[in-house]
Amino acid sequence: MSTSIQIVRPAGAGHETLAVLAGCALILAVAAAVVTLRAAPAQSHAVAAHQLDARRDLTAAEQGVYADLRVALEEIEAERAGGTRLPAVAALSESGLPPFARDASSVQRGAHVWTLMADGQSQAYLGLSADSAVAASVLLRIAAPAQDHGHSTAAHAHDAEPDIWMHRSAQAAPAALDAAQLTRAGWRQVVARFDAGVTRQRR
Repeated sequence: MSTSIQIVRPAGAGHETLAVLAGCALILAVAAAVVTLRAAPAQSHAVAAHQLDARRDLTAAEQGVYADLRVALEEIEAERAGGTRLPAVAALSESGLPPFARDASSVQRGAHVWTLMADGQSQAYLGLSADSAVAASVLLRIAAPAQDHGHSTAAHAHDAEPDIWMHRSAQAAPAALDAAQLTRAGWRQVVARFDAGVTRQRR
């Protein structure tokens, strides 16, 4: 009678460890693929060569003047109240409206000398900087109000972006106010561009 002996070795942990690691790697790969596919593409809007980004390309003083002009435009449009004539610079200064008011803040931001100029249907407030190292000269163009059966479209003017231009070496008024002439003379339009990293939105 023959006797057979079978040796049963204890189960090792090596295979189980490899299986667990393979499962974890598979889960991580699937999760990474899902995140990549669902991620919103980064949206960045580049500015043209004749433009300046209001957030990235302006000095602190220029950003202050730009912000003041955005607010002042609403006051100017309200005061014009559908008419064709804009309020005089002296009136804006006397009312204390920045950046036209002559105060310590205006001096620190370039001490601009403001004048009102016109060219055809366009009018503009021109602020020539007394210190171009601090802030550029500024131009706020305001077109004639659009008419709709005799009534100005104030709502449209309120929603429109302000047409603001800057020139860091201008010492005199531009020869014309149309965009092509301003660009040729070295003026650059200030625009607000928002990308995916910006959480603040205009309301």
